[in-house]
Amino acid sequence: MKTIALFGGSFDPPHIGHISIVKALLNLKEVDKVVVLPTFLSPFKKVSFLRASKRFRLLEDIFIDEKNVEISNYEVKQEKKIPSIKSVKYFLKKYKKIYLVIGADNLASLSRWHNYKKLNKLVTFIVASRDNIKIPKKYITLNIDESISSTKIRDKIKGNNLNNRIELITASLDKNKAQNIELFDLRDKNYFVDYAVIASSLGAKHTTALLNHLKDDIKPAETFNNVDESGDWIVVDLGDILIHIMTPEYRLKYDMESFLGSLRDGKEGDNL
Repeated sequence: MKTIALFGGSFDPPHIGHISIVKALLNLKEVDKVVVLPTFLSPFKKVSFLRASKRFRLLEDIFIDEKNVEISNYEVKQEKKIPSIKSVKYFLKKYKKIYLVIGADNLASLSRWHNYKKLNKLVTFIVASRDNIKIPKKYITLNIDESISSTKIRDKIKGNNLNNRIELITASLDKNKAQNIELFDLRDKNYFVDYAVIASSLGAKHTTALLNHLKDDIKPAETFNNVDESGDWIVVDLGDILIHIMTPEYRLKYDMESFLGSLRDGKEGDNL
């Protein structure tokens, strides 16, 4: 039986700040082992940026050479939100003492955590410093210099990945004989997506076939929020990308490229 530091969180995505926390924990004489515990979904969030399985694998890769670091899939396997106290009780069956690691930004809401009074009796809190937040003396303080946040990393990943995602979509359409593929960059245009893609099919059956090829080629990396499906015009909503697959007749009739082109070029007022 060992004493562990239980470091839970979304890790959405993992970054250098998380690595710094783990390294600092390994230097604490009170801690024999660090257990990194990615959530399936944070109790305070409705969605995650990266899938739980992806975040788990990233953490395994990051800490593969650290023999005193365990990446636990306990919460990921539950496939639902898990309160910290439930995880703590699970690990207390295996370890004699738990130091529960939180960020200083969690201190303000800590008393509102599920069954906090019981949780406080079961663990000793270690608080990682952040944003010059004052940490009360009753907690063990872990001084961390890194100020990088998952939010900043997510924003950077979104920007870097967007072009790759567009390339995968257009490549799938092209290799499966879609015609006249057009891309519209609508960022900063007050439209509800960042990009729109229009492609012509060879007919109604081919429209459906192109949708099925897209599902095979870009899932599970992409989330299909909604698919408005008919044989002549299919619209795929990926959240920040909208894909229109249309028969030539429907494309000519509804002339979506004129509308999207006016948005892209800032000329939408010309149509009023």
